[in-house]
Amino acid sequence: MKTRIILLGAGKIGDAIVNLLSHADDYQLTVADRDPQRLSHVRAMCFPNVSVVEADIANPGTAFDLIDGHHITLSACPYFLTPIIAAAAKKAGAHYFDLTEDVESTRVVKRLAEDATTAFVPQCGLAPGFISIVANDVASRFDRLRDVHMRVGALPTFPSNALKYNLTWSTDGLINEYCNLCEAIVDGRLREVPPLEGMEHFSLDGIDYEAFNTSGGLGTLCDSMAGKVQNLNYKTVRYPGHRDIIKMLVRDLQLGLPDRRAILKEVLEASIPITRQDVVLVFVSVCGMRDSRLEQETYAKKIYSQEVNGELLSAIQVTTAAGICTMVDLVMEGKLPKAGLVRQEQARLADFLANRFGRFYAA
Repeated sequence: MKTRIILLGAGKIGDAIVNLLSHADDYQLTVADRDPQRLSHVRAMCFPNVSVVEADIANPGTAFDLIDGHHITLSACPYFLTPIIAAAAKKAGAHYFDLTEDVESTRVVKRLAEDATTAFVPQCGLAPGFISIVANDVASRFDRLRDVHMRVGALPTFPSNALKYNLTWSTDGLINEYCNLCEAIVDGRLREVPPLEGMEHFSLDGIDYEAFNTSGGLGTLCDSMAGKVQNLNYKTVRYPGHRDIIKMLVRDLQLGLPDRRAILKEVLEASIPITRQDVVLVFVSVCGMRDSRLEQETYAKKIYSQEVNGELLSAIQVTTAAGICTMVDLVMEGKLPKAGLVRQEQARLADFLANRFGRFYAA
């Protein structure tokens, strides 16, 4: 009998999740969204093992009715729907997975997971998500940790505007990262640092980049590494010049204020085109003591857009969808707990990369 999964949200990332899971013979997938145009796209692709339902997921009663009877709930919805969907999944007795980068929403999921009889696995994408698995793996090879630096960027392969950027995923999530406080460990103490600060520059493969603080990328690593590391931080990677323009919009024009973020979203979506020609950059650097010597080890990876099951997917679609689908497999295979909160860093990197979905990171 096939495991029944419901996917809530059929946007850019949801589309990629449907692509991957529909071709897995052991899953039967239901896709729910309130936008009939998105659902029409899913129907038009003729994915196997997939049915669609048009519904308003923001209604708690509707969310429960949709989830009830499914073994697994996947949320590819905006972060502000996370508490509603997670609560409905718990009530329905379904395993829960999401992609949220939002710190407050994740705290709600953690509370719901405390006495849950099913697995609650938040932040299953790229960052937070895969980046935490990599950082934990590299850090595990040190006797004592000093610095763990995590850098991730989803960038256009051919930048052509002043921001040197194209929209590749949720605009709400992007704004959230640019505007909310960022968790970090500084000199051994948990801190909240301002977004868009901590600017640094580096080069990789002859290309110049900048990196700066953004919110949510650490996932639960601050909790997992508390007392074990002197400095732990996460920064988003962009091409040089991007941060200054965003800072002008968010700070100088005050479009980062909670009641003005809708204006910022409208500006970005009206001005910055979507692209499927992108590259995802994953960069982790760990410094610490090993065999009584101060050493540094680095993990660097680039993943590009590619054709998957006959559909061109952007790099951010591939990596994010592969992240959540792999975590589903690992839980169902018993390689991760099936009850309570499951942190991304609990997954072994070797298990992740050996998975049928995780292989997109290993290629």
